[in-house]
Amino acid sequence: MTNLGSRLVLAVLLSTLTLGIGCKPSGGDGTNGGVGGGEAAGKRQFLSMGTAPVGGAFPVVGGAIAEVLNEHKGTIDWKVQAKGTKGSQENIRRLAGGDLQLALSNAAITYFAVRGEAGWEKAYDMRSIVTLAPNVALFIARADSGIQKISDLKGKRVIVGPSGAGFEMFVQPVVEEHGLKWSDFTQLNATQSGAVDMLGDGAADAAFLGGAVPTASITQATSTFDVQFVPFDEDARLRLIEKYPFFHEANIPAGTYKGLDSEFKGLNVGSMHMITSADQDEELVYQLTKTIWENRAEIAGKHPAGKAINEKNAARNTGTDYHPGAIRFYQEIGLIKSETAAAQAAPAETPTEAEAK
Repeated sequence: MTNLGSRLVLAVLLSTLTLGIGCKPSGGDGTNGGVGGGEAAGKRQFLSMGTAPVGGAFPVVGGAIAEVLNEHKGTIDWKVQAKGTKGSQENIRRLAGGDLQLALSNAAITYFAVRGEAGWEKAYDMRSIVTLAPNVALFIARADSGIQKISDLKGKRVIVGPSGAGFEMFVQPVVEEHGLKWSDFTQLNATQSGAVDMLGDGAADAAFLGGAVPTASITQATSTFDVQFVPFDEDARLRLIEKYPFFHEANIPAGTYKGLDSEFKGLNVGSMHMITSADQDEELVYQLTKTIWENRAEIAGKHPAGKAINEKNAARNTGTDYHPGAIRFYQEIGLIKSETAAAQAAPAETPTEAEAK
């Protein structure tokens, strides 16, 4: 072989070795697909966290958590990116498909997803990491609508959330427990701000609105027209809390909204929580849970939802098992008492108490 030929062979070999060293397994979005704490020691872990469309709390809370996680890494060198999605239902499907590693979801929607019920085509193997802010929701109507109680919604036009968001998974049990069939009224879809506009111009008779307290859309409605806060029947409310672990008592103090002259006996209809797939690496989830807990004050400084990361709420039972990595950390700090108790139900408390602690 000539000297020139030898040099060419050597160049090819060096090029091949260089390409091999530089290659990394990648996920569908071009990031590092491996997320195991043990198998990826020393390598940066790229973690995509699904949130929801801009305008709600999910993108802001997700962004706050991602910032804090990136500023305070555990023993794993991770990079967390909050990504806008269509919300809980898309997040669960994308977690199952491996496009996301973390996600925010409504606890009621996750509850039915892991069981393959309420419209889900199969059971999705999801696990909780931490329970976040309560979603305190209720029906409101114009004061001149004639709607005084939930059974009065029969034959009316009722906004039940954005199309495809899955809000029917917690609204439908509420109306059915009050003796109404889902077909007894006309369901309309709109965002919360859109719902206020529709109520204001008479395009809808009532709307199911909520979130953290106070909820901006309800405040907007009460400043625009006289509002009827449609009460829950007390027996029905207590039955819902008994039947479904994602429902919790959450009373709204008098004076929170214009026209709310006495305490409203309400419901947390499904807390925001962070979830992941059941097969996610245990050490990774342990480190994520630990970092979120130890820096919860910093998260709360970026968004009030962080105040719900507290002893009574973080490991609250919402009907979805906690991931083994989260369980291990919560056992260490005493929030979960045994391996068989994937979550410990916390005592009922008002939303202001949950967020203030």
